[in-house]
Amino acid sequence: MAKPRTYLTTPIYYVNDKPHIGHAYTSLATDVLARFRRLDGHEVFFLTGTDEHGQKVEKAAKDAGEDPQAFTDRVSQAFRDLTVTMGFSNDDFIRTTEPRHKAACVALWKVLAERGEIYLGDYEGWYAVRDEAFYGPDELTERDGVRYAPTGAPVEWVKEPSYFFRLSKWLPELLRRYDLPEGHPERIDIEPESRRNEVRAFVAQGLREFGEGSPKLDLSVSRTSFTWGVKVPGDEKHVMYVWVDALTNYITAAGYPDTSNPRWAFWPADVHFVGKDIVRFHTIYWPAMLLAAGLPAAKRVFAHGWWTNEGQKISKSLGNVIDPVTLVEEYGLDPVRYFLLREVPFGQDGDFSRKALINRLNGELADALGNLANRTLSLIQRNCEGKLPAEGDAAVGGALLAGVQALPGQVRDRLDRQEFHLALEAIMASVRDANGYITQEAPWALKKTDPVRMAAVLRHLHTALRCQATLLQPFMPETMSALLDQLAVPAEARDIAALEAPLPGGTPLPPPAPLFRKIETKAA
Repeated sequence: MAKPRTYLTTPIYYVNDKPHIGHAYTSLATDVLARFRRLDGHEVFFLTGTDEHGQKVEKAAKDAGEDPQAFTDRVSQAFRDLTVTMGFSNDDFIRTTEPRHKAACVALWKVLAERGEIYLGDYEGWYAVRDEAFYGPDELTERDGVRYAPTGAPVEWVKEPSYFFRLSKWLPELLRRYDLPEGHPERIDIEPESRRNEVRAFVAQGLREFGEGSPKLDLSVSRTSFTWGVKVPGDEKHVMYVWVDALTNYITAAGYPDTSNPRWAFWPADVHFVGKDIVRFHTIYWPAMLLAAGLPAAKRVFAHGWWTNEGQKISKSLGNVIDPVTLVEEYGLDPVRYFLLREVPFGQDGDFSRKALINRLNGELADALGNLANRTLSLIQRNCEGKLPAEGDAAVGGALLAGVQALPGQVRDRLDRQEFHLALEAIMASVRDANGYITQEAPWALKKTDPVRMAAVLRHLHTALRCQATLLQPFMPETMSALLDQLAVPAEARDIAALEAPLPGGTPLPPPAPLFRKIETKAA
């Protein structure tokens, strides 16, 4: 029976500056889940891209002395290059300046207008150019006569003609969907729970304060104060507000408005991965617009936390922005990928430190996994003529084999909940069990006393390593490909289902080679 399709997205990244660790982190989580789902037999569509319209981009291009299109072409390429540097397996890279996207935005706008979900009015309020968002007076702070948004961006009072989306009409329906039980086809799932509570409280408070259907809850969806954006059909003095434009990318890439496009079968998205700063846009505005257009809303939005750098908030002014390309050059791609999802529970804020990265690389990767592989494969080379022993007595494997058999299900369950650190902990617990097993069984000594048991022990260790390497492929694709080569696992037998088909005894194994380069640290 075919497994359901999976559609996973990153946010599209704003092109007013070059990529940093936060961009790499969101895309990495999406990539790992996409790779795992493919290993698990799902057809997957993984989307990332860049958000290239709006006042902020227009201003950044002007400051750089460039035409907005030339500016976005250059900066967008840096994000595309990051997907290569980080080994991401995205199936598409969308840019909001592409003709297909502009066509999708116009089509969605027309549907909303025809359904009476958009109307013309005037908007005034406190607006932050940096955030491209309006804020209520109760959200602002004032210093030295300047008002600031909660994000720290300065705000100014703006009044201009604007089209509005009847968001207020859909808020009760959103609350209903937030509260549906897990597994219900109409549920809008928001994770982690703290973000779900935040969004739900925000919507409920708005309804209590202004009442259902109040225009005060409606969403301004166009601008006349700048021109760099998608023109509103029938009124080209207006451009679409960046959030209408940007959010539509998820259905653009799925083929909208052509619902006969094979990609449309992937919609609705299974998970939108986002940073916690944009969770409201994805869990309130976006599903409301989709429902108003008669389209299904995405099933799940997961908002991750932010990184600090050695205990400090990351900012350009402090000069402590973490460049993922530099990290990869310094420590290697796979250790960086592993560390970012191992160190901090996904959804919580976390602190980046080079010491912690080095400890994970040296301890868990080199000493635990790398040493296990080297010991096992070296013993097979020396004691079994470099050939995989035949399957031996399962009882000799005991608890180790039982744990290995349960491991794919444990990892699947944890990744289904985006608990990346727990999935890795389950795999590393299996690695620790295998290291304990090899020490306890001492196959180097068994060669003289019980060669049959020695062969069984080495075979069970190979089985454990094969399972661990298979499940670690989404996290460390290059290194685990090398390990599976050393284990002589054929390219066509590296998915999860193939773990049920043992390799034949007598399979020649190549000589082992180190998997990880330890980082030498200076003594204190």
